[in-house]
Amino acid sequence: MSASLHLARPEDLEKLLTLVQGFHAEEGIDSTDAQRRGALLPLLEGIPYGAIYLIGPVRAPIGYIIVTFTWSVEFGGLDGMIDEFFIRPAVRGRGIATEVLHALPRTLAEAGVRALHLEVDRDNEPAIKLYTRARFSARERYILMSRAL
Repeated sequence: MSASLHLARPEDLEKLLTLVQGFHAEEGIDSTDAQRRGALLPLLEGIPYGAIYLIGPVRAPIGYIIVTFTWSVEFGGLDGMIDEFFIRPAVRGRGIATEVLHALPRTLAEAGVRALHLEVDRDNEPAIKLYTRARFSARERYILMSRAL
């Protein structure tokens, strides 16, 4: 099984929607098809705020990862946030996520990204172990806080 990454394009929307719907159902994220389409399409069309990568074969992807971009004075420039990361349950446990988390930071660093962040459920021990192995570390002094607008 290959963890190859392919930058998603507008014509990948339908394949991507199926994967995103699976992730949202698994995580209990309440969203409609229209909301998902509205959030994904600008990224697929190339707005500079983020990128979506399909994982695996282009014709039948096994997952996706979405990275959004911000600017950080602390980290010295452009930084990224892994917004969503999903591998189909049937192919988990084969090292695919590990491959993605090693390849993607190299690709982003070559593009000038200075840091990559993510959030993870404090009770999701397998994911925390995965991210720790991929050299992500908890910032113990900080918590992620959000306000929906």
